[in-house]
Amino acid sequence: MDRQKRNFIIMWICNFLVAGTMTMIMPFLSLYIDTFGDFSPAYVQKWSGLIFGATFISAFFMSPIWGRIADKHGFKPILIINSLGLATSVLFMGFVQSVEAFFFLRLFMGVVTGFIPTSLAFISSQTSREEAGKMLGTLQMGSVSGMLFGPIFGGLLADVFGFQYTFMITSVTLLISATIIFFGIHEVRKTKNQKTVNYSRSTIIQAIFKHRLMFNVMLVTAIIQIGNFSIQPLLSLYVAELTDAKDVAFLAGLTFSAAGLGNLLFARKWGKIGDDIGYEKVLSALLILSFVFIIPQAFVTELWQLMIFRLLYGISIGGMIPVTTALVRREAPVDIQGEVMGYNTSFRFLGNIVGPMLGGIISGYIGIASVFIVTASLFLIAFAFLYIARRKPTQDFEDFIAVQQSHHERSLLYENQLKK
Repeated sequence: MDRQKRNFIIMWICNFLVAGTMTMIMPFLSLYIDTFGDFSPAYVQKWSGLIFGATFISAFFMSPIWGRIADKHGFKPILIINSLGLATSVLFMGFVQSVEAFFFLRLFMGVVTGFIPTSLAFISSQTSREEAGKMLGTLQMGSVSGMLFGPIFGGLLADVFGFQYTFMITSVTLLISATIIFFGIHEVRKTKNQKTVNYSRSTIIQAIFKHRLMFNVMLVTAIIQIGNFSIQPLLSLYVAELTDAKDVAFLAGLTFSAAGLGNLLFARKWGKIGDDIGYEKVLSALLILSFVFIIPQAFVTELWQLMIFRLLYGISIGGMIPVTTALVRREAPVDIQGEVMGYNTSFRFLGNIVGPMLGGIISGYIGIASVFIVTASLFLIAFAFLYIARRKPTQDFEDFIAVQQSHHERSLLYENQLKK
């Protein structure tokens, strides 16, 4: 077996393990908080939201930093650090005695969260541009599979062994992932140009925001997560409105999994189509399809109708992560690929933060059904921005960032002259 294939298989397995173990605690998060004391339902709900979002807040700031480190030292050390950091934080969660301690552990977890995006960046760096979409789509199937089965296993483990042992089992699984990566992964570092420029963070940020395509791709990345997370906390309530059945939690889980199933079935296919006809075309089509399949979810009258449209929505949204990642990989210079992908990951975590807040505010004022309509409009706006960017002359990101660096250096030179 050649090195590239072995790396890919190992990362697929580790993505499955990490995604599965990290979602294992989601079904009983609020129940675990309730064991810390005699709290009111409102108190538990408030802290559940804060503790759930804490990880994404710290991850939002850390992703570009990890990316910059990966550009200098490689992706493999970052993957190992993330795995060990996650294993440590999850292990300690099984022994906390207060809500505040749990919150700070989740905050620390965000510092080392980013295994899945980093693995996407790693495989992208080891794959030819012609196959990037297909390979990233296939890799995403590993994480999506883990996310589908993780909550089920987590709930079963919590029922059989209790909360503390579930955290311990999760920690051991993450430790196994770190061990597999340490011994099994062989990273080939890209050869850098002898004239490599050390771009400043401000230069890279300015270039991203001024480069039409790159900024729109990252905007779409955030919207994908907003679309997923805006309705996720409200889905069980929406399901309860559509059915009189008693097992609402189980039916909500099935409804949520319907989107994951669509994602799982078509992620690789969309990536391959992107490789063949162009990522921009595929991304534009997926944005329109997502808009088309979200709108009816606001008007369904039966649960089976919602499940069908969630499945179709999952099919359309499933290709966006590999396609956007492949686009960023194609545009970013080799020397700063990790950092640029880190900013793309930050946009993902921004969507994770904004989504639940947006969904909660909108549903509180005009109802849960309206959340689907607002989310759909965001996809339509993203399509419009991407369409405008494609209609205008192409900008070369590498040349673009070089110009920004030149401006930055002249600015520093001018400031130094003023000081003298």
